[in-house]
Amino acid sequence: MAFVHLHNHSDFSILDAATRVSDMVKRAVDLGMPALALTDHGYMFGIPDFDMECRKYNSAQKDMGQWRHDVECFQKGWELKEPEPDAPDAAPHDRVHAQWASDVRIWDQTHDLDAVRANRPSLLIKPIFGCEAYFITDDCIEKGTRQHRYHLILLAKNETGYVNLMKMMSEAASGDMFYYYPRTTLDMLRRYHEGIICTSACVSGIIPRMYFDGRPDEARRWALTYKEIFGEDFYLEVQDHGLADPNWGGFTDRTLSEQILKLGHELGIKVIATNDNHYLTREDAPTQDVLSCIGTASKLDDENRKRMTGTEFYIKSEQEMRELFSWAPEVIDNTLEVAEKCNYELDWSHMYLPKFPDLEPGETSEERFRKECETGLAKRYGEDWRTLTIGGENVKERFEYEYKVICEKGFADYFLIVQEYVRWAKRNGIGVGPGRGSAAGAIVAYAMDITTFDPLDNGLMFERFLSPQRSEMPDIDMDFDDERRLEVVEHVRQLYGPERVCHVITYSTIKAKQAINDAARVLDFPVWQGQKLSKMLNNDPKLTLGAALHKSVKHPDQYSPDFEAAYNDDADMHRIIDAALSIEGLHRGEGVHACAVLITPTPVNDHVPTKVDTKGGVEITQYEGHSVADMGLLKMDFLGLRTLTVISKALANIKANHGVDINVDEIPFDDPEIFRLMREGRTAGVFQIESAGMTSTIKNMRPTEYKQVVALIALYRPGPLGAGMVTSYINRMNGREEAVSYDPRLDDILGETY
Repeated sequence: MAFVHLHNHSDFSILDAATRVSDMVKRAVDLGMPALALTDHGYMFGIPDFDMECRKYNSAQKDMGQWRHDVECFQKGWELKEPEPDAPDAAPHDRVHAQWASDVRIWDQTHDLDAVRANRPSLLIKPIFGCEAYFITDDCIEKGTRQHRYHLILLAKNETGYVNLMKMMSEAASGDMFYYYPRTTLDMLRRYHEGIICTSACVSGIIPRMYFDGRPDEARRWALTYKEIFGEDFYLEVQDHGLADPNWGGFTDRTLSEQILKLGHELGIKVIATNDNHYLTREDAPTQDVLSCIGTASKLDDENRKRMTGTEFYIKSEQEMRELFSWAPEVIDNTLEVAEKCNYELDWSHMYLPKFPDLEPGETSEERFRKECETGLAKRYGEDWRTLTIGGENVKERFEYEYKVICEKGFADYFLIVQEYVRWAKRNGIGVGPGRGSAAGAIVAYAMDITTFDPLDNGLMFERFLSPQRSEMPDIDMDFDDERRLEVVEHVRQLYGPERVCHVITYSTIKAKQAINDAARVLDFPVWQGQKLSKMLNNDPKLTLGAALHKSVKHPDQYSPDFEAAYNDDADMHRIIDAALSIEGLHRGEGVHACAVLITPTPVNDHVPTKVDTKGGVEITQYEGHSVADMGLLKMDFLGLRTLTVISKALANIKANHGVDINVDEIPFDDPEIFRLMREGRTAGVFQIESAGMTSTIKNMRPTEYKQVVALIALYRPGPLGAGMVTSYINRMNGREEAVSYDPRLDDILGETY
């Protein structure tokens, strides 16, 4: 038999659980568990990461080359060697050994390699997507009434269940239902129950609470209600963390479990055993305690603070769970039945691009795309653009090549969508940037007035933007006047429908200095003590406490000898740093991404769960930007740029005071006055070159043409600066150092950058 943990919290149960998703999955695999559920509080934040972590192990399972012993050795007659217990590239030893022995047995019986491969399980660890919902009774729906929240575990069986779970959790977290917490009602359970398994949850579930309140008939009624909704997909849940709370009406974990098992037998409802996992191992309990104090703004020594009593809320082995419930082995075995019912993984293979909504009757997106491009090319290059050659490339040939690649990949709608909101912004007097990133390499973007740089004249490559060999969505980031950016987003919402446009969430994690300050406060040390430690750390945003504490070849600049000395020589500082190390990198909060917006072909909740942003009131996804993009959804970045705001206001003032209209796109790039001002260091307010370091460098460089400034901006990064490449480039440009030719065949490519 086997056991599956079906009640697990990761650090996406923010400031409540201390387990990273990756560590959780690894622990389950190490313990030989065939499946694992993720059931964070109230939200589905961690589902994409959870799915990807499981895929890492499952792809290794499916790939013969990832196993310590390659089954090809059977076919080739190589000597069979049992896998080493400590093999670094092996799956957990007990499972590798078992699979190895099974492979040998099948080979001895059949001498058929296909039979050996067929003997292998398709999955090493099955992900089960779930959530621990906050259930409320009907008398608590109205906001402002006294709230009684009860926990309820919901697990997706299949695609239908997953979509219903997203819809339910989105409604629970919507502006209408959110009240301190996302709230789930009986009506929602009835509407979205299909494809979902429901379990009665922990001691905070309504059934245990009814027993604690001395109302066993109500416990029975609620069990029957859930059974009526979910049928055989409702399970009673028992736990045993060895606790006995004075508020439990005389019950202990054990006696409550016995009562629930008795109820299950009476009502014909199966019972499962779970552990309310909030940390990885017993030794991690103090980390969860510190996190809880951060979340409740309390200190470890506060007597009446919220806390998880004991150290049993960790991911136990099957043996530990069987020993806990040796008096009722069926509750362990039933977890496998639940896991076998759940068979759904996220689909990362499709793209969900919305259709451009403003086509003529009978017109295709590809036809409109060509029409817009050809009209724009004539405007950019003149009516003879088909015969024109620029920078050694024929305009028509370059366009036809890009058009073919884009249409074959099905991205015509993408360009029409971007063009429409860029065009709308310009028509409404909203400052729009000239284009950023690799999109400037597309002649179609130049033709459609999405970008204003001629890729042929500037020698820019289309393939850096969109390679024929890659399948991911294009990525065109657009800058808008910072004060009017949201007007563009609102226009997009109205055009595609509010239910299909949504802001994207972002998560914050506990950084090094934050970890120090949090730990010092929770441990009740004076503020100055945490600040003293923080000041020993540099301001590198990628700094880790481990790198500051121990000198390493990989991150030598992050090392702080004062920090190490404080850790080794001062007991109080040692205690603070240990606590900080345990919480560093865990999730601390969530908010609205500064610029990312999701546009979907059908309602957003068909694809991802959403929630209301509790600070600003806008709807946001529960999955972060890289996840929604990797799922094939259209994530657009509407960046707000202060420089464009300044330019817009300057143009308005010039118009008001002097009656002159200026088109900034018509200002020539080769105006000598521009470069004179740069050489004099008059760069205040100029995007990307206004910092003190960049201003000093540009004065030393003394540029005379646009491409030199482009090269400097590309070079001005930590790596090239540290390697002396910026100094070398400037010296070669000004004739103070000889340019090196590595091979004459490269001179045409590398010549202009010396």
